[in-house]
Amino acid sequence: MPEPLGFAIIGCGMIAHYHARAIAEIPNARVAALVSRNPANGPKLIAETGIPACPTFATLAEALAAPGVDAVIITTPSGAHQEPAVQAAQAGKHVVVEKPLEITPERCDAIIAACDAAGVKLCTIFPSRFADSSTTLKAAVDAGKFGRLTLGETTCKWWRSQAYYDEGGWKGTQALDGGGAMMNQAIHSVDLLLWMMGDVVEVCGFTATLAHERIEVEDTAVACLRFQNGALGVIQATTSVHPGYPKTIAVHGDRGSAVIEQEDVLRWDFTPETPADAQVRERFAAKVGASGGAADPKAISHEGHRRQLADFVAAIRDNRAPQVDGREGRKAVAVIRAVYDSCKTGRVIRL
Repeated sequence: MPEPLGFAIIGCGMIAHYHARAIAEIPNARVAALVSRNPANGPKLIAETGIPACPTFATLAEALAAPGVDAVIITTPSGAHQEPAVQAAQAGKHVVVEKPLEITPERCDAIIAACDAAGVKLCTIFPSRFADSSTTLKAAVDAGKFGRLTLGETTCKWWRSQAYYDEGGWKGTQALDGGGAMMNQAIHSVDLLLWMMGDVVEVCGFTATLAHERIEVEDTAVACLRFQNGALGVIQATTSVHPGYPKTIAVHGDRGSAVIEQEDVLRWDFTPETPADAQVRERFAAKVGASGGAADPKAISHEGHRRQLADFVAAIRDNRAPQVDGREGRKAVAVIRAVYDSCKTGRVIRL
């Protein structure tokens, strides 16, 4: 048996707990080190997640030099992903970056280029892609069940209290959050929409801050898209809708339609109807019924992270690209930045 792949988690905030729990459930992986500016945060994360004890370092350089560290997981604030990711790549470590990959396409490109130059694997965390309902929907798209794709929609009508923004320090700032409801919360939904519908060529959008104070970013956003295949799309993203509702994605074509809420299939209608379609409806009817973080960012499972990190470990072992690499992670960031540019200029933005 090969030695378990050792991960150093860079940043010990909330989302780091999900990564730690996920790594603990992957047989050929382990958390080898933690990095935190606050020396108490590492032991606290270990105690709260129950992972085996490992050293906590004050700097990334110390962790990169530690024995048994093969890869890093970047869980720092969104606008502080580039520097540690590039540093780790240059040290020859494989790189996992929690969403978003970065807050501008240019900063994404710097990470991608560093990993390419170093010959290390790069993965952007989008666990929603690994949900059973998502992979089932993607298989239907790839099989041509929808006929010609005509319309794609996604909603992320979530709620965050004022305290959520007040407590975090970096949340709601342009420099480190990079944006609001669309960049931070709805980016998972945007990624799913692009995965299903394909590349985007034109974007227009509106953003507003309507339900919160003392933040530099939007809490309400809408956007219209034109995809390369000619289909149109709509994105709704909020942290201003009380009490918050599960995210949805809908794919429509001239031979069928599907609507998924969280992981529940609300509609699955195709012509011609097949026995497999009835099986999908039965399998995913009221499968979850969970909020998925609609009102509480901690109300999510780490199962999606486990599946994606297991794929990343396998990609390293098999010397293949992970399912969601850096270039895939860049796509949602580019579309969201285009929405922001459209709002700022009042124009349709071409990608």
